[in-house]
Parts: sequence; structure tokens; C-alpha cells
Amino acid sequence: MKSKFILFIAIIAIIGFSTTACGDGDGSDGDPGNGNGDPNGLSLGDTITSTTTGMVLTWIPAGTFTMGSSDISDATPHQVTLTQGFYMGKTEVTQEQWRSVMGNDARLAQVNSGTNYGRGDNFPMYYVSWYDAILFCNLLSIKDNLTPAYQVSGVADWAAAIAPTSDDTEWNNAVIVADSDGYRLPTEAQWEYACRAGTTTVYNVPLPGGSDTIDDSTGWYLVNSDSKSHEVGFKAANAWGLYDMHGNVWEWCRDWYLPYPAGGLPRIDPFVGAASGPVPVLRGGGWPYPVEALSSASRSSTSPYDRGYFFGFRVVRPAASH
Repeated sequence: MKSKFILFIAIIAIIGFSTTACGDGDGSDGDPGNGNGDPNGLSLGDTITSTTTGMVLTWIPAGTFTMGSSDISDATPHQVTLTQGFYMGKTEVTQEQWRSVMGNDARLAQVNSGTNYGRGDNFPMYYVSWYDAILFCNLLSIKDNLTPAYQVSGVADWAAAIAPTSDDTEWNNAVIVADSDGYRLPTEAQWEYACRAGTTTVYNVPLPGGSDTIDDSTGWYLVNSDSKSHEVGFKAANAWGLYDMHGNVWEWCRDWYLPYPAGGLPRIDPFVGAASGPVPVLRGGGWPYPVEALSSASRSSTSPYDRGYFFGFRVVRPAASH
């Protein structure tokens, strides 16, 4: 397997997180509102369910938080504002969900042969490249009668598309179709915002304000994983109802790796594409890694065609109006 990780470890907490919803929420500005400031009329914890897979996604409201950590290289703490809320999968995509979209394909066959790194319907899908995740997102969108989010030059029929097994410039430069309502990978900022769930500490454990330490109740990692992944949703969820944001499998993000702005300059809806970064970002840590790699701010990256045995993903969707 061709893989070169750039792993940066967070040790202490950062400060300055606040969730500030966009809009006034009272409907006077033309938005439906819900009384808590969300212009989409949605509330934290509202859910939608994929008709194809049964996957449940939960609503994450727009807001502002401090992203990064002073103890991680290329992760200067800075303020980030996300102007739109989004739905995020409550768990990592499972092997059963993968099968319902992709069939018994080569990736699933690889999971079910050789070394057992966790097998079963409710285990996270792994051996997934960034390219594979994009293909899954578009095929699930089609099956759920949504507009596919990704557009790749040269790919006209997604049902016949095959994810590249080596570096591919056209797939690297996949773009999000304007106003599409389909599934896609979270941006790195969306991922960390959702992971933190209002906490400013190193980990998002379900304690008031989070914690600078982690224990076996929260994540699967080197000490407690028994050298394999585990069924999703077994550990405690964070305050926003998301499971396995710490450990189990690393999760692909939409962004490509780039150091955060020098000087801690604030950003709004940040995204880094392939034109600026060398390889895509992975977040959350994985079962073969020490606990320090599972922090809310920890970053890693590898080639977009890399199909590691601890690489998985979860998906997001915009509100229906976006």
C-alpha cells in the first residue's frame, strides 16, 4: 500500500469556541426561522434518513468556532465561521450501507478476505480511497433521487464510473455542483466543528465542556481496539449525537491538505482544493493509532487513491434549499 501519513498530534486544549447561528430565526428576514436563529428552520438534532441505506444524518447548525491547536504543526488556531448548517451522518458509513449502494464490489471483497480488521454489517467500511468515497456519494445521491454533488470532467455516467487506482487530475479537481442536494464529504472545517460539538478541549467526550483526556467510553484506538475496527455507534456519542468522531477509522474530508493561515487569520466557509494542496485530508484518528492522534484538531493526509485498512468516511448533505 502506498501511504505516507502526515500526522500531527494535539496535546492540550484550545479556546474560543462559540456556536452562533446565522439569521435571526424569527422569519422577519424572509427565512422560515425556528426561533433559535437557524435560517433553514431546522434545530440541532433534527434528522433525515437515506431511503436506500437507512443511514441517519443529523442537523448541525451554522456557527463560529476556533479551529486548530497551537500544539499541531500547520494548525494555527483561528476563528472559522460556517454560514450554512448541514446534515452529517451520525456514524461512519458501514459495510452494509456500502453494499446497498455499491453491491459486493472489489472493496467489500477485500474487507472480507485476508486479515480481519473488523467485518460485519454494522462495522465501518474501510479500504476506501478518497476517489471511492466520491463515487459512493454520487451513486447514493442517484439512488435517493437527489442531485449528485460531484462533477468530474470526463465522467458522464456515474453508474458506469470506476474510481481511479492511481493519481488522476480530473478526479482530483472534482467540483460541487451548484445547488445540488446530494451527499458529499464534509469539509475539514465542517468535520472539526461537528466533532467539537461546542467543546474547546482536546476531546469532545460527553462531559460538560469536553475533556483534555479520553477513556475507553469514547473511542477505539491503539490500546483498546484489539487491532481492528469495531461496530459503529458502540461508544458514547458527542453532544451533537455523532458517534466515533474519535478513532475507529480515519475519515476522509473534502479538503486537500494545506497549513492554516499564518497569524491565525479568520476564515469564512473555508475549503482547500487540489490546486492548493498536495493530498486530501483525513480526520479523527483510527484504531491502530495512539490516543493523542484522536484529538478534535488532529490532522492527517495521504494520496487520494490510497485504500488503507483503516480509511473510512462519513457523509454530509446540505439543507434542501442549498
